[in-house]
Amino acid sequence: MVDILETPPEVSLEAVKRLTRDLRNAAKNLGIREARYLVDTYYALQGFRVASGNQYHALSKGQEPSEVVSWLVVQMETLENQIRAVLDKWSAAQPMGEWSRNITGIGPVISAGLLANIDIEKAPTVGHIWRFAGLDPTRKWNKGEKRPFNASLKRLCWLIGESFVKVSNNPKDIYGHRYLQRKEYESKKNENGDYADQAKAFLARMRKRDAKDLIKTLESGRLPQAALHARAKRWSVKLFLSHWHAEAYRRHYGQQPPNPYPIGILGHDPSHQI
Repeated sequence: MVDILETPPEVSLEAVKRLTRDLRNAAKNLGIREARYLVDTYYALQGFRVASGNQYHALSKGQEPSEVVSWLVVQMETLENQIRAVLDKWSAAQPMGEWSRNITGIGPVISAGLLANIDIEKAPTVGHIWRFAGLDPTRKWNKGEKRPFNASLKRLCWLIGESFVKVSNNPKDIYGHRYLQRKEYESKKNENGDYADQAKAFLARMRKRDAKDLIKTLESGRLPQAALHARAKRWSVKLFLSHWHAEAYRRHYGQQPPNPYPIGILGHDPSHQI
């Protein structure tokens, strides 16, 4: 049996180290499109590696371990680490990359992903970023229409939200704490019946074979806990993006950014818009 944590003899550790050094040097000349491709590749590899690792462990339980699967896991993990090293160096060299990496829960790959997918010159307000990331609830994607958001950025925002949840108990954390505060706020509104109309609409889309507990919650005029979790998480991500946009705008234009349309023009409460 081959331990998936060991490098098989076919892989030269010195060659891997040399290649990693070469890749890190190449990071100095990395372009936006290349960085975007590497970020997408990194997460694709991560997904394949996790799936392959699960397959390996399943085979091991059945006493049919596969050396090929083990070898594949190691190769993908090696590539992951190499890509991460490149994006680490690249994002650290960018002013907004450095700013992002100082935020608890935001690492080099996520920082690189934000830099690679957001063009501040095309985002006069943070609302443009929210819509581009699929975080604008008023923008619908109807069948047959072109996707109205960037899939890579939307996935990145989901990962950011998950990260904020994980670091919410870290004393150095900012946005995870805001997630917890928002979830408490959403829970109170839910208990007060403020989301009864949304629960009714949700219930109308349910099927008879769906979970009875979920249906019972919706019939009571309340949203399920999973929905409150998602709302609070999305709110914390949008808050982070508003701060990211403000910092990037100031650095690029040397002045304060304008407020999003609902706040700047319509005078809505900022906390409700996020």
